[in-house]
Amino acid sequence: MTFTSFGPLAWVLFGAIVLAMLAVDLGASPGRHVGFRAAALRCAVWIAIGLGFGLVVYWGAGSEAGLAYWAAYLLEQSLSVDNLFVFVLVFSYFGLPPSYQPRVLFWGILGALAMRAAFIAAGVALLARFHWVIYPFAGLLLVSAVRFLRGGETGIAQACCDTGPRWVSRIIPVVPRLHDGNFLAREDGALVATPLLAALIAIESADLVFAVDSIPAVLGITRDPFLVYTSNIFALLGLRSLYFVIATALGRLRYVRYGLAVVLTFVAARMLLASALPIPVAVSLGVIAAVLLVTVVLSLRVSGQPAVQPAPAPQSR
Repeated sequence: MTFTSFGPLAWVLFGAIVLAMLAVDLGASPGRHVGFRAAALRCAVWIAIGLGFGLVVYWGAGSEAGLAYWAAYLLEQSLSVDNLFVFVLVFSYFGLPPSYQPRVLFWGILGALAMRAAFIAAGVALLARFHWVIYPFAGLLLVSAVRFLRGGETGIAQACCDTGPRWVSRIIPVVPRLHDGNFLAREDGALVATPLLAALIAIESADLVFAVDSIPAVLGITRDPFLVYTSNIFALLGLRSLYFVIATALGRLRYVRYGLAVVLTFVAARMLLASALPIPVAVSLGVIAAVLLVTVVLSLRVSGQPAVQPAPAPQSR
């Protein structure tokens, strides 16, 4: 019996859990800055919950499903770190103080939840109908691996920051004033957009780019839509707390991108060799966990310059 054979009941129960967790994580003081210690504690709690859900899958659907969930969750959680690198650059670009950043993250994560659901549904449907889609998906992962090696976060952040104000300005003017943390304000009777709205559009654009990486990656581990979606959602939950940890420890994670490049290359190879040389999911879990552990430990042991330098704030917009 697979976990998805529980049908609508599994989705309803998971939806109820997610709504409750969203109410706690996103609904608790969404506009308040979170300190490093509090953020680290919350991260530990959410990661424990995400890993703990794997036990539910393991006991309810068997070892294969449980191992697949854990591998997918670790993969998605590690890829979310790269998202947060870009978030740091976006906030630096628009000059948003820490007190306003949680508000943008609040709505950005909600948008990401809906966007990932659409991408997962499309990816699963394509793979179910057209087997050859596995090859361009693997190609996307290899391209992403090269981007990680080259440190492409700055380029993505710059492109999204340039695009955000441009999209918004087609509808309403964008002003450089923050207006007490509001997305929209009025100046001289006219409705205007603040840098918070431009930053939100930039963050959603960045998540769109990263979804193109993460969804094929998790589909290289499992094609079970329930496992794919639950691993994605649990990786996104608590992302706001993880952001404040990453923003503080940014300069100490210089080797993480190399580990992500290795992981994506491995997943791409797993997809391409699925017919000729299938790699057991237990091996995949071990490889992902080992690579991430090694790169994190090396990053913490070796001091140096930050892996990502903040993008310069624009002179005018």
